Order: sequence, then C-alpha cells, then structure tokens
Amino acid sequence: MKTIADIAKLAGVAKSTVSRYLNGGSVSEKMKQRLEAIIEETGYTPNTFAQSLKAKRTNMIGTIVPHLDSYEISQTLTGIDNELRKWNCHMLVTNTNQNIEREIEILYMLAKQRVAGIILLAPQITDAHLQAFNEITVPVLLVGQQHEEVHSLVHNDEEAGYAIGKYIIEQGHRRLAFLGVGEENEAIGIKRKEGFKRAVREANGCEVHFFETGFTMEEAAEGALAVFEGYFPSALICATDDIAIGAVKAAYKKGMHVPANISVTGFGGYAITKMMNPALTTVKLHFMEAGETAARNIIKLANGEDIPKLTYSNFEIIARESVDKRFVPG
Repeated sequence: MKTIADIAKLAGVAKSTVSRYLNGGSVSEKMKQRLEAIIEETGYTPNTFAQSLKAKRTNMIGTIVPHLDSYEISQTLTGIDNELRKWNCHMLVTNTNQNIEREIEILYMLAKQRVAGIILLAPQITDAHLQAFNEITVPVLLVGQQHEEVHSLVHNDEEAGYAIGKYIIEQGHRRLAFLGVGEENEAIGIKRKEGFKRAVREANGCEVHFFETGFTMEEAAEGALAVFEGYFPSALICATDDIAIGAVKAAYKKGMHVPANISVTGFGGYAITKMMNPALTTVKLHFMEAGETAARNIIKLANGEDIPKLTYSNFEIIARESVDKRFVPG
C-alpha cells in the first residue's frame, strides 16, 4: 500500500507538498499534474483517516511527552511555549506516561484535531511510530531522539559524552565506572555511553566498568550500590543528573565521601545540581533553548518550508565540587 511518503519520494518533493495538494492547498500547476499522474499510476488512495482531514488547520501545535515530572521536559515545554506565543500559536500538551500504544493513539488524535504540527518527545521510535508518521498529514518533529526518516532535534549526546569523559580523564582519573540506562533509549542509553567510550579509548591506562540502572533517583541509588560491590572507581560518570544524585546518596550510604573517595558527574544541568553539597559537576544541556528551536522548526514545517533533517542543540561542561583532581605519575 502506497503512503503519502511514497508519493512524495516518487515526485521528488516534501511530504508536506503532497499533503497540500491532497487537501486542496496551493501547489504549482506543473506539480499538480505530476502528482496527479503519480497517484493515477500507483493507484494511491488516501485512507479514511487522511480523507477526514481538511486543508484548514488550527494554530495549535500538539506536543507529546512521556511524563511530566522531569526538569528536562518542563524546561523544554517552557521553551516551546515561549516561542509559539511569538507566532500567535498555542501548545496542546498530552502525556503518555511512557506508554507507546497511547503515544501512537495520540498522534492520530492530534491529527484529527487539525493541529498545525506535532512535536514528539519520545523515549524511542518504533515501526508503529513510523507508520503513524506516514499516515497522518501533519508534520512531525522529534525532540530528544532521531530517525533518518523524520525531522529531528537532538542534544549532541555523543559529543557531550565524549566531552565529560575527556574532562574526567584530564583531572587524572583512570579507574572509572559509567552508570547508564538501557539501550532502548538511543540518546541516553547508547550515544552518551559511546561518546564516553571514545574518550576512554583515546586515553592511556584507563580501567572502566559499565553498569545499568533506571531513570529515577531511587533506582539509581540501588544501581550505584551494585557498582561499589567489589569495584571502587575513583570517578563515577552518570548518564543523567537524577542518576548522579542517586549515586551520591549511595556513596554516602557506603561510607564514601564525594569527592574525597569518589568523584561523580551528571548529565543535564538541572537547577538542583548547583544546590547540592557538594555541587554536582555536570554536562549542561540547554533544554529551554532546544524547545524554542523546536517551536521554530515545527512552524516552518507547518508552513511547508524546508529545514535540515537533523538539528543539534548546544551543551557545556559545568565544573563544580563533586570532582577532584587526581595525581597521575608521569
């Protein structure tokens, strides 16, 4: 069965161009004839869902989030909302509670409500997601994850992982542990770890062990205890700030002091990290600025404009008290 994406590929145009044509929007006469010919040749028939959509859109941007209880998501949503208001657009937020089936249902629901575009903060992208993207006639922008077939805005997780790894090694640490999450989350579970691994490969004499835990502070506190069973690194690199906070708790539970006995780093730059004792060294990701960029990009897509398939947000290392400098014999 042909989809809008297939027709767009055959015509050599964006999916939004085909959508405009199918919904009675403005396309050139030449393009109209080309699309008519391709549709007739392929036997493409818009499904009943697509046929129910009208050309007229609202000024609403649907935003789908996996949960609402994180600093990262709240800051990203603030950035999206701030930018959308400049364009006289409004944000409609829906929460999936990390349920993929509900995420897919919401994609179709938002399209039926004639939103101008959808911003999706998804932990992972499945085949069901890709099918939905092809079937709805609403532009979709991924934030936090990427896929070659979908416009995406991501934090430069691999380079950030490399940067924090290089930083900790420059402080003289060679006995390392990395506390991450499962690889079903590509950005956090794979890319941050891969960047860190690259930094380790470039250094001399490093010993490193890898561990996994959950996303919450409580899960991380339990996961960090497993790190300290028989292995005592001089530095523990954590894939998120929440994991780092849990790890600091676990270290103190084992009678260890940060950074005297073990240095700890996080990832995210959450506001609470500078209020900790000791204050946490972390990779600061600019979530609010990323949200603003996402809003500008989805508006461009909704207007049929071209944007890069992949956009990166910025990061920086925030050096604080949770990392000490170790002497390395030369």
